[in-house]
Amino acid sequence: MTKPEDERHTQAEGGRPLSQEGDAHQRPEAPRQSETRRKKDAHSEAEGRAEGNVSERDPSLRLFDLHCHLDFAENARELAAGLAQRGIGALSVTVTPAGYVRAAALFAPCANVRTALGLHPWWVADGRCTEDDVAQFEQLAKDARFVGEVGLDFAPAHAASRDVQLAAFERVAHACAEGGGKVLSLHAVRSADTVMDVLERTGCAESCACVLHWFSGTSDELQRAIKLGFLFSVNPRMPATKRGRAYVRAIPADRLLLETDLPPESAARYDAADVETPLRATLAELAALRAEDPEALGARIALTSERVLQA
Repeated sequence: MTKPEDERHTQAEGGRPLSQEGDAHQRPEAPRQSETRRKKDAHSEAEGRAEGNVSERDPSLRLFDLHCHLDFAENARELAAGLAQRGIGALSVTVTPAGYVRAAALFAPCANVRTALGLHPWWVADGRCTEDDVAQFEQLAKDARFVGEVGLDFAPAHAASRDVQLAAFERVAHACAEGGGKVLSLHAVRSADTVMDVLERTGCAESCACVLHWFSGTSDELQRAIKLGFLFSVNPRMPATKRGRAYVRAIPADRLLLETDLPPESAARYDAADVETPLRATLAELAALRAEDPEALGARIALTSERVLQA
């Protein structure tokens, strides 16, 4: 979850803006995966069959929202059912461990929804998440396959809590790396390098599948994340900026995912069409920017999404 005004916060220490780099629009080669990453590959077809392949449960699921907040809607269960009727799968992230417990129970009957364990940096920054919440996260992480929204936010509104955020995120990363094999949906505003430092230092970058939500860092950070094998979930606001348009051209096609970051916090009733519309608009925009066939790109993104959700 990132506020629209956070799109301004795209300059991080140690990186240059994309517009200053002549080769920034070139698509980099996909990095070689380490043996560790291949072993833990959350996307193997065998694991998907063993765990219950998303497409096997419902072959109509061909559109996926890989970062949404379904539990924010007053009619959350109804919304999830509406998405299923439209053939949409979702990774519904949470912002607190307690919220995860509630959402996991709420969406347990929904085959098209995965619920992620969250400890959002804004909630850490303003004290809504305390030491007890971090400890609860560590306990829940032992059994959670999906984690998010977690990360760091060093934008001016939250920069004063940098040390508190970092201490909490270090514990989050250690908890995720301990068992490995998880999918993390990451918030990284003005902090992408620091987020990656933590994930590499704890071993989480190697043992888990990491997805950068609404990436807004520098081009140097983008290249680093690509080399680390990270994925990127894109919402309509990312290609609305010059920098964002350049980034979605540069990200390898097999690392692209779609997201909405919806509904907003404390939403009233929310309709499935309000999720489907931005997903399809983003897909069309990505295809146009990358000069790719929309149907082919959509099929590739759907396949990547299925593999992520099979982790």
